[in-house]
Amino acid sequence: MRLKAVLSAALLLLARAGAGGREPAVAGRFYPADPAALAAAVDSYLAAGKAAGPEAEIAAVLAPHAGYEYSGRLAGLAYKFIADRYDTVVILATGHTKEVRGAALLASDAYVTPLGRVEPDRALAAALVKASPLFEDRPAAHAAEHAVEVQLPFLQRRLKKPFKLLAATLNAAGPAERAEIGAALAAALKGKKALLVISADLSHYPSRADAAASDGALRLALEAMDPALLRAAAQFIARKKIPGLDTCACGEAAIEAGLIAARLLGAGSFLTLAASDSYAENPAGDPGRVVGYLSGFFLKAGKPASLALSKAQKGALLREARRALELHFAGEKPPVGLETDPRLNLPGAAFVTLLRDGALRGCVGTVRPALTLADAVRYGSLGAAFEDGRFKPLREEELAGVRLEISVLSPLQPAQADAIKPGLGVFIERSGRSGLFLPQVWEQIPAKEDFMGELCAQKAGLPRDCWQQAGTALYSFTVDSFEEDKRR
Repeated sequence: MRLKAVLSAALLLLARAGAGGREPAVAGRFYPADPAALAAAVDSYLAAGKAAGPEAEIAAVLAPHAGYEYSGRLAGLAYKFIADRYDTVVILATGHTKEVRGAALLASDAYVTPLGRVEPDRALAAALVKASPLFEDRPAAHAAEHAVEVQLPFLQRRLKKPFKLLAATLNAAGPAERAEIGAALAAALKGKKALLVISADLSHYPSRADAAASDGALRLALEAMDPALLRAAAQFIARKKIPGLDTCACGEAAIEAGLIAARLLGAGSFLTLAASDSYAENPAGDPGRVVGYLSGFFLKAGKPASLALSKAQKGALLREARRALELHFAGEKPPVGLETDPRLNLPGAAFVTLLRDGALRGCVGTVRPALTLADAVRYGSLGAAFEDGRFKPLREEELAGVRLEISVLSPLQPAQADAIKPGLGVFIERSGRSGLFLPQVWEQIPAKEDFMGELCAQKAGLPRDCWQQAGTALYSFTVDSFEEDKRR
C-alpha cells in the first residue's frame, strides 16, 4: 500500500510539472484525486457499454458533467467512439459560478487535472476574441468551475497524443448571442482537426417521472436538430412550474450554441447514446429529486429526426381534447403537469374543431406555438366550445353528440399571393388585424378568389381584395389533421 501511495504521489507531481496552470477544483469530490484511481475509473467507463460505434464522422459530443458516480457511465459512452487524435478540443460548458453574457474563455492558463496539464489553444482563443466581442478571456469564470474540468480526464485517457484546449463557459447568452457564438466557433474550426464537446446536464431537480418527460422533450428537439425548438421547449416546460424543476437544462446556452456550431460544421443528425438520471445511476439518492443526463453525438451524416405524430399520439391528443370539456362540465380544470409522452411536451400550434351532425360547432386554436402541444389542444378544445363568438357556448347535453377534430399546424412560411393554392392553410395580417383558414376550408370554398376574399372579409374584417394589396402579410402552412371516430 505504501508503494502505491508513493507511486501515486510521484504521478501527481509529474502531472503538475510546470506550475502556473488552473489547478483542479473538484478532484476528490467529483472524481478521484489519486491519479492511478482516476485513470482506472475513467478506463472502466470507457470500456463499458456498446461494442460498436457510429459509422459516420462525429462532429460534436454531448456529455454530462456531474460527479462520476452519477454521470461517468454516460460520459464514457460519449468518449468511447471518438477518433483518438485531435489537435484541439473545444469544450462549451455550463457556467455554474460566474454569470457570462457570451463565452468566457480560459485562454492564458493550462487546465490541470491529476492526470496532467492541458495547454490552451491560444491562437484559436485570440481568433475568436477578434471575431466577436462575445468571447473574452476570463479566468475567474473557470477558477471554481467543474463543467470543463470533469471532461478532461476522459479526453486525457482517450486521446493518444497531447491536445490543446479551448475552454468556454456560457450561461446568460440569449438567442442572438448563442447564434453568434456558434457561428463564430464553426468558422474558426473549419478545416481544423478539432473536436467539439458540449458539457451539459438536463433537468434539475424534479421527480424521476417529470425528469423523463422534460428530458425526453429536449432530446427530441436535439434529434430534430432545431435550436429554436430546443429553446422554446425549455421555456414552455419551465412555465408549468413543475415541482422541484429548477431548470430544464443545466447548460441550455452551451447546448444551443454547440448545436448551431455542429450544424455549420456539417452535422446532419444527433444520435442519442443514453438517457438517464442520477437515481438510476446511483440509487443512494432520492427518486423524488433527480438530475437528468443525456449523452450523444452530432454526426456528419443522416438527417434531422421527424417529429410526425404517431397514431397513438394522435389518439392521446383527441382524448385530452375531450377530457378538457368533460372536466369543465364537472367544474374541474385541465391538468397542468407534463405528459408521459415527451412528444406532447414539445411546443405546438393547433386548432380544435367541434362538429355536430357534420356541421361546424366551433373552431379555435393557436397560430404559432405558445404552449406545449398538449396544452395547445386543451386550449383549443375549450376555446372552440365556449369562446367562438359565432356560436353559443356548448351545453353539457350536447357533448356526447359532438365530434372533435384536431389540426396541428406546421410553422408559418411567408408566402406570395400567386403561391397560394388549394391544400394550403393561409394566415393573413394587415393593420393590426388577422385571420386564418385551415386547409379544410378549401372543401367548402374551392375557388381561390372566393377563399381569399372570405379570409380577408369574414376572418380578418378587411376588404375582400386586401390579400392582393401591398402591405398585407401572407403566410402559408400545412396541417396534420385527425378526428374522432365519425360514428360519434
